[in-house]
Amino acid sequence: MRRIRAAAAIAIVTSLTIAATGCGGGEGGTGGASPKTLTYWASNQAPSVEADKKILTAELKKFEKRTGIKVKLEVVPWSDLLTRILAATTSGQGPDVLNIGNTWSASLQATGALLPWDDAAFDKIGGRDRFSEAAVASAGVEGKDPAAVPLYSLSYALYYNKRMFEDAGVEKPPATWDELVATGKKLSKGGKWALGAEGSNLSNNIHQIFALGQQHGSDFFDASGKPDFTSDANVAAVKQYVDFMAKDKIIAPGNAEYAQNQSLQDFARGKTAMVLWQAAASTFAAHGMKPDDWGVAPVPVPSGAPGGGRQVNSMVAGINMAVFKNSKNLDGATEFVKFMTSDEEQKILNDSYGSIPPVKAAQQDPAFAAPDRAVLRDTLAKSAAPLPQVPEESQFETAVGTAVKELFADAAAGRPVTTESVRARLSKAQQQMPK
Repeated sequence: MRRIRAAAAIAIVTSLTIAATGCGGGEGGTGGASPKTLTYWASNQAPSVEADKKILTAELKKFEKRTGIKVKLEVVPWSDLLTRILAATTSGQGPDVLNIGNTWSASLQATGALLPWDDAAFDKIGGRDRFSEAAVASAGVEGKDPAAVPLYSLSYALYYNKRMFEDAGVEKPPATWDELVATGKKLSKGGKWALGAEGSNLSNNIHQIFALGQQHGSDFFDASGKPDFTSDANVAAVKQYVDFMAKDKIIAPGNAEYAQNQSLQDFARGKTAMVLWQAAASTFAAHGMKPDDWGVAPVPVPSGAPGGGRQVNSMVAGINMAVFKNSKNLDGATEFVKFMTSDEEQKILNDSYGSIPPVKAAQQDPAFAAPDRAVLRDTLAKSAAPLPQVPEESQFETAVGTAVKELFADAAAGRPVTTESVRARLSKAQQQMPK
C-alpha cells in the first residue's frame, strides 16, 4: 500500500451480518442513483490527498468522455478509510465503487456488502487470467469468489541511503538479517541510526512480523483459521523484529512512537540509513531526495536469497477495487472497474503511484523495469505471500499490532524484551480475538 495504514480499532467485523440492501448508490450514496453517475472512494496513494485528486481527476475525465458516466471522487485518508467503509455497510450511505486495502478483503467479504467477483463478473472486465494470481489471492477467502479486483500491487523492499553507506565504509546492502545487524552496528553512530521503524503503526508491525514469521516457518492462524499467535516460531519472529531496537541497538528508541511515516522523513534527512517500505520513491522525492541519493534491494532473508522454501520476504501488499453489491448502478460500476484495470490505465496509474500493475500485460511496460520497480515486481512474483485471508484479519492487525507496539515501548524504556514477555503479549492478543 502506498501509505502504511493505521489499523482501526473497530468493532468485530464479522459481527456485521449486514443485509446490504441500502449500500451504495451513485451521487448521494442513498440508493437514488442515476445510470450516468457513480460515487468513488479512492484511497490516499500519493504523498497528499490533493496529489491524488490531481492524478485521478484527469483519468476520470477520460472515463466520462468515453462512457458519459460522471464519477464523483472522494479521496479518503487511510486513517479513516476502514471506519468509513464499515459505517457505510451499516448506514447505506456508501459509494458505488471503493478502494480497499487488500488485507481487509476477507474481513469486508464477511459483511456480505461487496459484489462477489465470480467468473462471469471477471469476464465483463476481460477475465481473471489478466491478473497476477498472487494479487487475486489477496482479494478474499480461498475457495470463495474474490470480494474485489486487484488495482495496485506493492511489496516491501529495503531502501538504503548511499551516502551514509559510503561514509560508513559499507559497500553493498545487506542480503541476510545477520548482515543487516552487522552493517547496522557500523551505521548506528554519532546520533545516526541504521534502520527506521514505525513502532506505533499497528499495520506496519503486522506486515514486518508476518514476513519474519513466514521465514521462521509459522503462520499466525492454523489450518482451520483459528488464531495461533503463541507458537515458538511466532514468538521468535516478533522478538527478532523488536530486538533490532532492544538488543541490537540499530533502531532509535524514539521510533517506538512513530506512526505517521516519520521514519521516511528521518531517512530523507540523513538520520537513518535504511528503511523497510513499500514504493517509497515518490515520498523521498517529496522530501527533496534525488534518485541517485538512495538505492533499493530485496528485504533480507535468514540466508541465501529470497524465494526458496520459506524465504518469503514480504507480504503481498496492495489495493483492491470493490463494488457495493446493491449499488443502483452496477453496470456503470462494473464499467468503471473495467476502465481502471485496463492495460492503459494500469500503466498510467501504477506509474504515477510507484506501484506495480497487478494486470500482467501492463507489467511489461518499460516504466516497471527501472531498478527500484524491478525489486518490487520480482518480490511479488517470487517471494511474497498474502496475509491470512480470514474474516478476523482486521482484529489480528489491531491485537497483535498493539502487542508489538507495547514491546517496542518496553525496548525504548530500557525494559527487558524476553521470550517470556513476548509470549505473554501475544497470549493477551490472542485472548482478544473473537471466539
